[in-house]
Amino acid sequence: MTSQRSAVRTASPRKVVTVGGRVALPVRRVSVLTALVLLVLLVAGAVATLSLGRLGIPLSELAGAVTGGAEGKNAFVIERLRGPRLVVAVGTGGALGLSGALFQSVTRNPLGSPDVIGLASGAGAGAAISALLFPDTVPVALGALLGALLAMGLVHVSTGTGFRNPARLVVAGIGVAAIGTAITQYVVYAMERDRAAVLTAYVNGSLSARSWEDATTIWLVLLAVAPLTALLARRLDIGEMGDDIAAALGSEPRTTKTCAVVLAIVLSAGAVAVAGPIAFLSLTAPQIAKRITRVSGPHLVLSALSGALLLVLADLCAQQLPLFDNLPVGIYTMAIGGVYLGCLLVREWRRGAL
Repeated sequence: MTSQRSAVRTASPRKVVTVGGRVALPVRRVSVLTALVLLVLLVAGAVATLSLGRLGIPLSELAGAVTGGAEGKNAFVIERLRGPRLVVAVGTGGALGLSGALFQSVTRNPLGSPDVIGLASGAGAGAAISALLFPDTVPVALGALLGALLAMGLVHVSTGTGFRNPARLVVAGIGVAAIGTAITQYVVYAMERDRAAVLTAYVNGSLSARSWEDATTIWLVLLAVAPLTALLARRLDIGEMGDDIAAALGSEPRTTKTCAVVLAIVLSAGAVAVAGPIAFLSLTAPQIAKRITRVSGPHLVLSALSGALLLVLADLCAQQLPLFDNLPVGIYTMAIGGVYLGCLLVREWRRGAL
């Protein structure tokens, strides 16, 4: 019965919204309803972030504070303490969710994400090296970005086929990730205790002390990549049917895969630059979107919304849970990813796939 329902949903009718002559976005009713629910939950999470806690803005004053009428403590919370942090969380989560959706669509693997191909580990290694060797000249965020790009360059060269072969991409990425992790651990071990503690917080992913400059950075990346992603949406949807059918329909699967991976890397690199390598978010967000709707497709918009919601909720926990003071938000996303992987393994075991 369950498989029949799934099949009906997968084959459910959909509309294609066209923008100009080049952009065609497949849209289903269940996807629109899911997007609305995720938006409502995201707004609720944002309100909780700004209003809870000792320095929270009372709900009666929140609307006026957000629209520019904040004074005193409320102005400090909106402009310096929680406002930039919230905007960075929404943008970073959206970028990671969209990045994961692109990567999983290309690899057709529910465990696929930019983390797997060594981007996060490369970013951590870059941050560690800049903090150890160039502490006063190279910002840690810039070092993380350069490390992520270098890791992707190594993966691109070592596969022998660039980003076109998903299997080689994953294998090469695992090797690069191991190297990056080893470098990071060595640097943390070799550094002084105080500096190592700060670096450890960053390489686990942190949203503390974010600024409006960080918010501008991640949202500029999103605004630059979103139109290019929309151009690929129809091709990615066709590509879910297999390379042979996609090629027959003129989708050019090899070019589409390469472009999708490059865009996923740009999104992840932007997220790393402002928040560090936040783990598992790009892995779980697309799967949440797919399992809620139970329909085929890359679910680009829903994955971005799911990623934004997950990171806002994780950061809310990081700020408000009394048992773990100032714990990096990446620790909470690791917990989310661990729960997801555990549920996935149990599900596959019950189906007899393991």
